[in-house]
Amino acid sequence: MLRFAGRQAINAVRNTIIPRAASAAQNVRASHDGPLEDEEQFNNKCIQYFNRPDIDHWEIRSAITKLAGMDLVPDPAVICAALRACRRLNDYALTVRILETVKDKCGNKVNEIYPYILQEIRPTLDELGINTPEELGYDKPELALQSVDDIH
Repeated sequence: MLRFAGRQAINAVRNTIIPRAASAAQNVRASHDGPLEDEEQFNNKCIQYFNRPDIDHWEIRSAITKLAGMDLVPDPAVICAALRACRRLNDYALTVRILETVKDKCGNKVNEIYPYILQEIRPTLDELGINTPEELGYDKPELALQSVDDIH
């Protein structure tokens, strides 16, 4: 009997503290549909981020990682801004990693998209003195063994 009375008292207190309408409102699902930005706004935001004078190595790597996680190939203007940011920090290895990431993001259309991107960023590469991974020989493994199918 005491247990029953205790439960009734707890339920009465709970209902006065948390009204039913408030508990139902908490179960509303949050939506991820926010305002969409168009491609030009996105590119300008990325370019402004890379053009910051106080950007450091970690911030560049973080931004490139976020871009690599998205379902897109970065615009050549964004790539050029990232390469210039790397040059300001004198980080040549990061420029090569960025170019490798861009090539990887091209997916199965690498023969169509990557040459276009290289064509568009070539003036920036020449201005900054940056070689592509292909010019450095990074596209072919140095110590690769000959395939067993090609031996005979």
